[in-house]
Amino acid sequence: MKIRIIKTASNAKAVQIVSYKNNKRIVLQHIGSAHTDETLNDLKILAEEWIKDYNHQLSIFPDENPNRILHLNHSAFIGVKYHFFYKLVRSIQEMLKLDDLPVILNDLVVIRIFEPASKLRSLELLEQFFGICHSRKTYYKIAPNCINLKNLVEQKVVNFAKTHYSFNFDILFYDVTTLYFETFEEDDLRMNGFSKDNKSQQPQILIALMVSKEGFPIAYEIFSGNTFEGHTIIPVIKGFIERNGVRDFTVVADAAMISSENIKLLIQNNINYIVGARLGNISSELIDFIDKNLDRQDGKSIRIKTENGYLICSYSSVRYRKDKYEMEKQIEKAKQVITKPSKIKKIKFIQAKGQTIELNKFLIEKTQKLLGIKGYYTDLEASVTDNKTIIERYHELYKIEQNFRISKNDLQTRPIFHFKEQPIKLHILICFMALVISKHIELQTEMSIRKFLNESKKVIDGEIINHITNKIVTINAMQTKKITELVAKLNLPH
Repeated sequence: MKIRIIKTASNAKAVQIVSYKNNKRIVLQHIGSAHTDETLNDLKILAEEWIKDYNHQLSIFPDENPNRILHLNHSAFIGVKYHFFYKLVRSIQEMLKLDDLPVILNDLVVIRIFEPASKLRSLELLEQFFGICHSRKTYYKIAPNCINLKNLVEQKVVNFAKTHYSFNFDILFYDVTTLYFETFEEDDLRMNGFSKDNKSQQPQILIALMVSKEGFPIAYEIFSGNTFEGHTIIPVIKGFIERNGVRDFTVVADAAMISSENIKLLIQNNINYIVGARLGNISSELIDFIDKNLDRQDGKSIRIKTENGYLICSYSSVRYRKDKYEMEKQIEKAKQVITKPSKIKKIKFIQAKGQTIELNKFLIEKTQKLLGIKGYYTDLEASVTDNKTIIERYHELYKIEQNFRISKNDLQTRPIFHFKEQPIKLHILICFMALVISKHIELQTEMSIRKFLNESKKVIDGEIINHITNKIVTINAMQTKKITELVAKLNLPH
């Protein structure tokens, strides 16, 4: 191939790319016409680029930089891509050993973090933001198989936690939340129940989540929406222990998880526990004992042996002021109801005697004795774990709440628009995988996933089309100083 320059009828100089075969000239491409020496030089450069690109297509040896010459006069900006973020998340998936899972599943996880949307909309966004193309047909074909990957994904996550967070099964935090649906129709899985999202009229499912002491999500389970949360802890914990062959294990959970029956089952299965205690439900004799023996100074605590294990009670002046304020507010409400009876059903500190309503002085006195006091149950001996450590471990339950916040707000796990069980389970699996990656980023960078995402979006690749070659050229953006520092903390393989 050669560059041929000829004069035109208008006295311009035309630039062509020609080849010769059997002494016959073949015009492969007309580049353009120039009336000045400057324009002519531009066209020559474009012609050289066209030849290099053409030869590159015919060669088995790739050109390291086939688009090193870009002439803007013959190019147009067509949009942006976020290749940096995509490659970053895919590198984390590689670290988690998730890269051997279906590509479309991992890609749906990436877009769930980047721009949460419905599954079909997510396919469109993958192409829009990353240039990744998956057909709807591919999604519908592979989706049923992805649902069965839950146990495999969890095992990979556990192995990752062992390596990167020194996870040894010694302690896990457990809690549940509800996810509601944009519908009012129930089925075997989607059921009305107590909603933590104040959506009691809409069907929901119950999600149980376990996280490590660092706050890293380890495993999850799905229950029908009308399941009592206290009935979930035993089967979930037992299943996790059996799958992982765990011997020594301590679960931390809030008071809603605990009952005398649950404690018996935990003991029977050799599961150590630290759970919240509802002091309002204990006997008057035990309350009197706590009232007389607990030193009401900040940080002071006592340990009492009970049928539910050791009851640890601690005092806080801050909690005292809060409890006292709430009690006085409830008493005032009760007095208003007594003066002007209303249809309000649940009012604390009132009791009915025949047709009359009066203050429940016994309950008020009982509540006064417990002001500023928080209770915890455990089976761990003081020689193994002291009161202070028990209390600290319990208050680390906020780490689960952080995971729920990420999943509900940043990943937009709720509301759920799916109506069949399989798509629902796939949706939760994708959200769990996205949560694992998001939390890992937060733990390593000490930055919220939202702020990290905003910083990552500053690294934008521009796409320009060469009108001569019809080739799309990507102009890679430089990383900001901040994102470079954050990425370094992630210790990515490449």
